[in-house]
Amino acid sequence: MRLELCKYCPGRIRHDEADYVRQGLSNFRGTDLLIVRFRQTRFQAGRMENSRDQCKRIDRVANKILYTYPENFRAYKALIAAQFSGIQIKIADDFVFGETNKSEAFLKKFPLGKVPAFETCDGKYITESNAIAYYVANDQLRGKTDIERALVIQWLGFADSEILPASCAWVFPLLGIMPYHKQTVEHAKEDIYKALAALNSHLLTRTYLVEERLTLADICVAMTLLHLYQYILEPELRKPYQNVNRWFQTVIYQPESIAVIGAFKLADKTIEYDPKKFTETQGKSSKKEKKEKESKKEAKESKKECKVVTEKTAAVEDEADATEEALAAEPKKKNPFASMPKSSFDLDDFKRFYSNEDESKSIPYFWQKFDSENYSIWLSEYKYNNELTKVFMSCNLISGMYQRLDSLRKGAFASCCIFGEDNDNTISGIWVWRGQDLVFTLSPDWQVDFESYSWTKLDPSKEETKTLVEQYFSWVGTDKEGRKFNQGKVFK
Repeated sequence: MRLELCKYCPGRIRHDEADYVRQGLSNFRGTDLLIVRFRQTRFQAGRMENSRDQCKRIDRVANKILYTYPENFRAYKALIAAQFSGIQIKIADDFVFGETNKSEAFLKKFPLGKVPAFETCDGKYITESNAIAYYVANDQLRGKTDIERALVIQWLGFADSEILPASCAWVFPLLGIMPYHKQTVEHAKEDIYKALAALNSHLLTRTYLVEERLTLADICVAMTLLHLYQYILEPELRKPYQNVNRWFQTVIYQPESIAVIGAFKLADKTIEYDPKKFTETQGKSSKKEKKEKESKKEAKESKKECKVVTEKTAAVEDEADATEEALAAEPKKKNPFASMPKSSFDLDDFKRFYSNEDESKSIPYFWQKFDSENYSIWLSEYKYNNELTKVFMSCNLISGMYQRLDSLRKGAFASCCIFGEDNDNTISGIWVWRGQDLVFTLSPDWQVDFESYSWTKLDPSKEETKTLVEQYFSWVGTDKEGRKFNQGKVFK
């Protein structure tokens, strides 16, 4: 395999001319050469030529250090952006909040002593989470046109001004991170509901905040909403904002997001206020500091109250590491299928068989094992096919739904298909799940998308059902209007 030296980064990075897909930095066959794979690579006269900006970018982001405490939602922005960009960021493993960030060496680099803080290999220092995330983001995340970049910045501002102060004023008192003032919390609730309503309206006809691709806007706004969905927005509170729920889960269930924040759990119940938490948290965060008095008079005018919220929010930014310590252990969520009778149909066994064998074997195997008493078969049809445009966007709809139904996988299987072409396509699928009724009513987490589809229960004994199962499991045929199969996705 022939290696060429890139003319824009001589002596530092070499490129493998056989690699067309950018997959980040990796060791090449045990040698000390770094291989950088690029999506857009051209070869002229036997020499590899790459985008000057791409090569400079790789040089700029390699071996960088992020200073933060564990589970910092602000740091998540940069870490998720780095995952999407294929960039490895080292988190300072010797960082101790309250000590490292108050040291002379740290303050020399970052005078305010706040985290997250980012250090480049060439001695440059960046603070503020949005700036760090923007630095490590790729062109897709930043926006490819001037208007896209402007809209990304718009949503970053929206998150910081419309969501973050109110979120802190509502969540932090319940976690014991700041004093609880009822009137302040009530005002914060109103501000959050107003922001969620605006988001819900914007996302009514959109998959993402800016155009039809995930951008830094989605990452930053979602991370700013993280504590609300984690601690506050129980099913009834989030029910009016179905579009926001769909979008939020689409963002956090991306593999790149999961790699950073892990398996995220939506709030089952809003955490309750406990006066003891503030005393305990303050004692942990700083034994030397006097406890803040809870008897301060609340401002009567709304402007003064907003000022109090802003000042207190800023004051507790450095105390956010106490969030997890202040949170009581959450109870395990009940399995909606736990009360159902045991079935002879081993769904996991069928999924493995379907994945490893051709349809000529897996479909007969399905009917051989299927338990019609404890499982049911359903046809799903998207209600708004007339609004579908690009096939890849229809594919995103299916993928997003699958991601948001992740906890349903143990009890269900589906094969959804797209028929047609750009500007003339439909979505439909065959679903198999435990029980005889519509499964989505069993859990609030499963109710985000199902109302966008019509659901028809099929009779397993009829030939029409067997024909549909064979068609959708095999990814062949046409839809009701004769559109040819384009592509499919399996939920397993």
